[in-house]
Parts: sequence; structure tokens; C-alpha cells
Amino acid sequence: MKKIKITKAKRVKIYKWSAIVLGIAAVLALILPLPLYAESPGEALGLQNFIKVEKKKPKIDGEFMITAVYLQQVNGIGAIIGWLDPKVDIETSYQVNGDGTSEDNYKINQVYMATALNEAKAVAYKAAGITFVRKFNGIYVMAIQQDSNFKKYLHVGDTITKIDGKSLESTVAIQKYIRSRKIGHALSVTYKHNGKTKTVTAKTVKIQGTKKTPGIGIALTDNVTMKSDTKVSANMGDIGGPSGGLMFSLEIYDALSPVNLANGRKIAGTGTIDKDGNVGEIGGIDKKVIVAGQEGAKIFFAPYVKPTKAILKYEDNHMTNYQSAKQAAKKYAPNMKIVPVKNFKEAVKYLETHQ
Repeated sequence: MKKIKITKAKRVKIYKWSAIVLGIAAVLALILPLPLYAESPGEALGLQNFIKVEKKKPKIDGEFMITAVYLQQVNGIGAIIGWLDPKVDIETSYQVNGDGTSEDNYKINQVYMATALNEAKAVAYKAAGITFVRKFNGIYVMAIQQDSNFKKYLHVGDTITKIDGKSLESTVAIQKYIRSRKIGHALSVTYKHNGKTKTVTAKTVKIQGTKKTPGIGIALTDNVTMKSDTKVSANMGDIGGPSGGLMFSLEIYDALSPVNLANGRKIAGTGTIDKDGNVGEIGGIDKKVIVAGQEGAKIFFAPYVKPTKAILKYEDNHMTNYQSAKQAAKKYAPNMKIVPVKNFKEAVKYLETHQ
């Protein structure tokens, strides 16, 4: 076999072009967006700027603050900077968006925000002794499984209002009606998409993770609103997610009632809220502690769960929200008190007894 001889000049040329190609690839890797996101400390904002209670002037003696994180897609340079910053976490696109897109994630977080606000209203109305009605509007579409026959019609953020022309009074009733049919049964679904009402008919499928449970193939949550003669409105802009629930309920209750919970203090915190006032854990609490401390908060409410081995196994960094908040405060906000709470009543009691 005849050997191919490469001259020195050719080798130099090959090395040169290889270096150029590798250099271009390296530059592109540094400047083009990657399927990675940086989660960093965001903002701590006074809720009196966002939540309005009819016929009530905002109290200015202290404030309740909602805390948020920044989440931004990064390029190679941003990823390197994030990895070097102890206050930043780098997450994959799947960790942030799951099987959906960033647009889907945005819509989901807007749904969570709307739900948190409505549940906070219910808790505050009840605590203030104000009559209200909980209105069930349907179910939000939060995700759609790949083999759903409704996938090309329904979108994340849509609200399903009727099944087979029937307006059902709860999510449980809707699920019970659908599951009374067999897999492959045709169902008529009426839903709202971008403010327009539409109806589509398609067949049920087997729900993922079950043996033979029929469904339309969506993840869902309640779409509810609270109706009262005392109106509460809120406009949170692009801020999304469920984690403001506890602080929403405290701000609304403080405005509705004659009590002065804030009493000149800057009070921050985080945690989901349900209609019974129970507080649930959230993500990114260490970063929320940092921004709360930077904005001068003296009290920070953190969701509390007992740190058993079973629970710690699934917690971020194997620490509960309260443990993570305590650790972050020790390093970044040593003058801020981290207060563990399991429910709305505990937060109110702390503020009333610690003036």
C-alpha cells in the first residue's frame, strides 16, 4: 500500500485550520444560549404596591414583602460565572421547564400566582370575618401528556369549563365523570383559550402512571375566584409562581382588619398557602433570604416541616426550607430573624406577640 506523505507545510495548514475551527466552536459555546438556567437572588417588594383593598387606604406603618428569584437562560460565559458564584444555582432546562417549553413554564407560573392570590383572599377574608363565596370556574390545564387526543387542541393555561356540555362544580366531580367512561370513549370538552370559548370532541386515553384509568391526558389544578362585597384586587405583573401565598394572605388580612400586624416593621417571607391557611415549602428560599436581608427586612417567615430522614431524602441539598433559610441568614443576613411557620395563624400569632 502506497503511503500518503504529508509535507510540513500541509501539516501546518491542517493545524492552523483545526485551531480556527476549535476557536470558533469555543467562542460559539461561550456566547450562544445553552439549555441551562441561572437561579439567583431576585427582589423583595412591598405588597402594598401590588394589592389593593377597596375603600381601604394602604397602611404605611411597616410593610409585608414578597421575595422572588431571578431565573435566566445563560450562555457559556454566564454558566461559568454562575458556577463560580455561591449565591447562584445552575439548573438544566429539564429541571426548570420539565417536558414543556419556557413559554409553558411562564404560563404555569402565572396560573400558580393567580391560584395563590385567590387562596390568600379566602384565608384573609375568613380571618377578618368577612363573608365571601368561593366560585369554581373550571380546571386549569397545567400539562398535557404526549399521547393525549386533546394535545393539538388544548394548551397550557387554558381553562376547561364543561365536559359533555355539563358544568361540574369541582375538580373531583369532573374527574369522577371522566373516569366513569371507558378508555377510548369520545368526550366533548369546552374550554377557554386566550379569552375565547371553544369546544372539541376526542377520545379518552389511559392516564400515565395508572393501569387502566381513563382521562383526557392532562395535569390540572382548580381555577377559582373569591367573591365578596369587599373587593381585593392584585396585579403582580410578570411575577409568577405559588410561593407568595403566605405573604399575600398577611398583607390582605392586615388591610381588611383593624389590627396593625406590621407595626412599623419590614416583614418578608415565602411559602404557598391553601384555603385552610396551611403553608407549604417552595424553591430558592436561600436566595429569597438574601434579597430580604438586603432590603432591610427584620423578620422572615419560612415554611416549616419536621426534618425526618424520609423528608430530607427528597429535599434540595437534603435540607428543609427552614434549615436552608437559617443557613443563608447566618451567612448573608445575620440581623434578620428566621421564623418557622406551618400555617397562617402561626404567622399572625408571632406578629401579635412579638412587637
